[in-house]
Amino acid sequence: MAKEKKTVFIHQPQFKGGPKELTKFIYDHLRYPKEALEAGVEGTVYIEYDVDYQGNVVAARVIQGIGHGCDEEACRVVQMLKFDVERNRGVHVLFHQKVKVVFKKPKPVPQPLPNMQVAYTVTTTAPKPEQKPAETTYSYTIKL
Repeated sequence: MAKEKKTVFIHQPQFKGGPKELTKFIYDHLRYPKEALEAGVEGTVYIEYDVDYQGNVVAARVIQGIGHGCDEEACRVVQMLKFDVERNRGVHVLFHQKVKVVFKKPKPVPQPLPNMQVAYTVTTTAPKPEQKPAETTYSYTIKL
């Protein structure tokens, strides 16, 4: 029995590099909105978008959002996407796809400690036979 070759009638658009590169592209271009950062908003925005026969994103809609500018930012980044689309037998097809964009507050960068110098000096004076025991003097210098 000969194996039948599977034929694909309509070719789906592919992001160059695959799903991992798609995710990397989104998070490389995503900017956390100032309003959401100030309000402490975190969450996931679900976007549905349309890809035309040339591989361009022609429309992006928020299915479920979190507000505070995150929805608009997710749509902005999704509309920047460019897909590779094979010819579909001369038919112009509009593809519908979904993606989720997670907004997570960036961790605060720890501030470096200021330069500190500490100088510690101990001086001892040797007693003379008719004097009282030796005295030790301490002095500290701290610079910030």
